Amino acid sequence: MNAELSSLRVKLFSDGADTKTMLEMASKPYIKGLTTNPTLMKKAGVKNYRLFAREVLAEIRTKPISFEVFSDDLAEMKYQALEIASWAENVYVKIPITNSKGVPTTEVISYLTSNDVKLNITAILTSIQVAEILPALNSKVSNYISVFAGRIADTGVDPLPIMKDCLNLIEANPMSELIWASPRELLNIFQAEEIGCHIITTTSDILSKINLIGKDLTNYSLDTVKMFRNDAIDSGFEIHEA
Repeated sequence: MNAELSSLRVKLFSDGADTKTMLEMASKPYIKGLTTNPTLMKKAGVKNYRLFAREVLAEIRTKPISFEVFSDDLAEMKYQALEIASWAENVYVKIPITNSKGVPTTEVISYLTSNDVKLNITAILTSIQVAEILPALNSKVSNYISVFAGRIADTGVDPLPIMKDCLNLIEANPMSELIWASPRELLNIFQAEEIGCHIITTTSDILSKINLIGKDLTNYSLDTVKMFRNDAIDSGFEIHEA
């Protein structure tokens, strides 16, 4: 199944903050890059941002890795972004589409790309947001545009039309690549592939299901019945007449 994943046009980026898992994922040829964020870092127990990043970057030197700023102040965002970008050539700096007060970060994006900082603009959920940031990008500097398709789907909205609109919009900037962020299931990889999305982030939990690719559904049904049966026996369930 690794060969099947390697043949995909969409690039798989591993999303996480556990150092051991990040290094394991980076060693796989079908993983083309990595991303993380403050929430994942908190869950992984990261206490020292710089030390965590330095340890990861000491081992992963070529595949792109995205680290996020966390300031709510736009001027401080610029400082943090320049510092993070200095850590290694393969670093992309994550800039949220707005700060936590809803103030757009367009001016921050413009400043950083004009200073040749590679960016990953994150937490985007609409094609309007993509359209608004495109004029701020430097057409000579690589950037990622992360649209959280999984979160869009969580609201009951089909993300596919939005992702297609975003792909059409970023055609104007050849240095931009669209990321299908926050996937919820293995199917999302193939959906991203079908529409021509450049990148999809994925967790180790989702990739653990790759052995199911192409599995016969009738056999899978039987496996499911066997699982229910075995779990009932292991639990010692009985039904007796009163």
